[in-house]
Amino acid sequence: MKKIICIAGPTASGKTALSIALARELDGEVVSCDSMQIYKYMDIGTAKPTVAERQGIAHHMLDVAEPWEDFSVSRYCEMATPIVEDIISRGKTAIIAGGTGLYMDSLIKGNAFAPFPATGVREKLEARADAEGMEILLTELGAVDPDSAARLHLADRKRIIRALEVYYETGQTITAHNLRTQAIPPRFTPLWFGLEDEDRADLYKRIDERVGIMLEQGLVEEIQSLLARGIPAKSTAMQAIGYKEFLDALEGKCTVEEAADQVRASSRKYAKRQLTWFRRNPNMHWLRRKPGVTTGEILSQARQILEESDN
Repeated sequence: MKKIICIAGPTASGKTALSIALARELDGEVVSCDSMQIYKYMDIGTAKPTVAERQGIAHHMLDVAEPWEDFSVSRYCEMATPIVEDIISRGKTAIIAGGTGLYMDSLIKGNAFAPFPATGVREKLEARADAEGMEILLTELGAVDPDSAARLHLADRKRIIRALEVYYETGQTITAHNLRTQAIPPRFTPLWFGLEDEDRADLYKRIDERVGIMLEQGLVEEIQSLLARGIPAKSTAMQAIGYKEFLDALEGKCTVEEAADQVRASSRKYAKRQLTWFRRNPNMHWLRRKPGVTTGEILSQARQILEESDN
């Protein structure tokens, strides 16, 4: 029996329900792989499973950061890797479930991340970007790391500055670092499950319904509570889909319903990007949901694949 299972898929595809069902059957624990569910006090807008929904199954990597913190893939891997290893050491199954593809892939590969030094280089680059513009920095990057410069757009300020920072701090390009990382065998060898609807319209319908349910559960009030705690509106957490749109409504720039429609549209676009990411994985076993199919039937598909993988 595989001791690590990854459950991936777009928002509202049923990852949470399947992960809990598999955990119950396989004596497992769930490791969340969602870049927004890591934040405390952000429950409704992130569709974080409630204590009741978890059905007594241990869940990890939920509520591990304050909403005002910036959180990185490297920090996620540093925290989640020993958790996965501990679950396995106790003879249980680690079920890694979520829709943040970069986090999930990096955790499985065991990526060694280039350092994030605190020597002031990044701050100087940020100041230069403000004063001189990104075009100059991108040209500068092209002189030392043409491969990275060719991949990046002028609007991708964060990655341009990151690439220059790595070069000036280490003397090596981020391209060279990434090539070395790709050559390293993966840390974990999981069984991959991907959730997908046969009819995309069914997924979009669930996304639309979920936004309405979040509003009924008190999403606007949750956002007001975060602001009352002093969480900056410009913080990374508050820029998540489902939060930033309602900030405009609270500022009177649009109605709550107009904000909800924008969340629905943004969530559908995000779901498409998630599917594009996960389809790159040649090891993915796709569990395709036909209209009206329940979690139980998806679980049956997963069971069959599990049995075949053990033979």
